[in-house]
Amino acid sequence: MLNPTKILVPTDFSDHSDKALEEALDIAQQFKATLLLLHVVHENIHHCAGDYCLSDELLRQIEDNMLSGARDAVRKQLGKFPQAANVQVVTEIRWGAPAEEIIQVQEEKGADLIVISPLGKTGIAKYLMGSVTNNVAKGASCSVLILR
Repeated sequence: MLNPTKILVPTDFSDHSDKALEEALDIAQQFKATLLLLHVVHENIHHCAGDYCLSDELLRQIEDNMLSGARDAVRKQLGKFPQAANVQVVTEIRWGAPAEEIIQVQEEKGADLIVISPLGKTGIAKYLMGSVTNNVAKGASCSVLILR
């Protein structure tokens, strides 16, 4: 029987991620588990485009702004769910390839359940499982709950 103590919920701030977060909050409340809310920033910023290059300082400023915006978006998303007040929630923002970072966080933090939606901002068709979700399901060393 599954009795999760740490539940990892990756988010891309889509409506589908909201559904996964809502379900994970309910599970966390029921089992008195900690919820790990993760957002992975995966946009690549190119140092140069054509003849124009960004300075290292400007590049760092853009990256810092992206991370700050992601932190604000996580707080805003959590604010949609009053039940979050009844659950210990830890938020984390990472930079990298989403599936790889999700699996790495699961291993580092010892999450025993991942709650994820197969469709998000990059969902091509409503009947296909997203590549991030597919890779997480294949690579995770814990149970993965995939919500539609």
